[in-house]
Amino acid sequence: MMKRLAILGSTGSIGQSTLSIVEQFPERYSVATLAAGRNVDEAFAQAAKWRPKLISLATEELAGELTARLKAAGVSGVEVAHGTAGTVACATYKDADFVVSAIVGVVGLEATHAAILAGRPVGLANKECMVAAGEILTRAARERNVPILPIDSEHNAVHQCMRVGAHSEVKFIWLTASGGPFRKLPREEFEHITPEQALKHPTWVMGRRITIDSATMLNKGLEVIEACRLFDVPASQVRVTVHPQSTVHSLVEYVDGSILAQISVTDMRLPILYALAYPERPQSTLTFDLTQLKHLDFEEPDLVRFPCLRLSYEAAAKGGAHCIALNAADEIAVEAFLDRRIGFNGIPRTIEEVLSRTPESHPETIAEVLRVDEESRARARELTRS
Repeated sequence: MMKRLAILGSTGSIGQSTLSIVEQFPERYSVATLAAGRNVDEAFAQAAKWRPKLISLATEELAGELTARLKAAGVSGVEVAHGTAGTVACATYKDADFVVSAIVGVVGLEATHAAILAGRPVGLANKECMVAAGEILTRAARERNVPILPIDSEHNAVHQCMRVGAHSEVKFIWLTASGGPFRKLPREEFEHITPEQALKHPTWVMGRRITIDSATMLNKGLEVIEACRLFDVPASQVRVTVHPQSTVHSLVEYVDGSILAQISVTDMRLPILYALAYPERPQSTLTFDLTQLKHLDFEEPDLVRFPCLRLSYEAAAKGGAHCIALNAADEIAVEAFLDRRIGFNGIPRTIEEVLSRTPESHPETIAEVLRVDEESRARARELTRS
């Protein structure tokens, strides 16, 4: 049966990879709606090629520009919306069967929640949504029997490994981390790390924030929290292992001593296809060279060198507002680091200070989540103001 997709974050890397899968499997997938953010040139190209019923941009001005360009090019039948309301409209469009949530940050939170409330299965590539509001999202999904299928390579790998055993049989979930560019850098040199150095990831080509988060290992901390929510386990059951080769994407250890690993090419099209097709496994051209398994390293992460990971575990244990504050403070701190207003070590210092000022609470609504998010950002801005 044809599956019609709503792709939130269509101009980003996950969105574009999703569209490449639609192109590869035209008999399986089609485009219903696109939420394209601020990249009006790419939005125009996507609208002209895929002819979605609805496309949304970040602002009214950008939506007006796209409308004019589509009209001038003779492209008809594409409705243009904007803002949060436009993104929500894309996520809940009546003809959409499946929502790919790939907007970076909490910007996509309301639309992801709306999709779940509307009964749409969600392929989640936006870890910030699950970190900030995972308690709300997973509760809504359970109440409506709506699947949330992870697209992040690590959680997608865990999902695959957990298909062969009962939830009660899981001892530990193991998330693998490359260790980033500073895995072996002496700790005393961290104070002198530049944005240019931190943006050189040894394995993946990603956006600027996630690349910095990988360098601080905060990204892995967010994934710990996401795993707790997605797989309904406490933080004590989620462990991180540094695996520089990045060929083992994650592992699940069962109570009988068995450890199952998911191994594949480092290509995001594979986890995207898995989420789109679940529970099927369509044949694809993505293959893995087993000779790459000649050498595999696994190491304990150093929580002293990478305090962001320690702070993430502490936030995961408290849940609620502390997870929201962790994500919000990090986003502001990373922005300040990239603008050279704080040093590399200033990122964990900012996060820790914001967390210390955050009262314990468990927001019950998305509006409450966004309020805590904004308060945390304001605290972080005060701390990073030059």
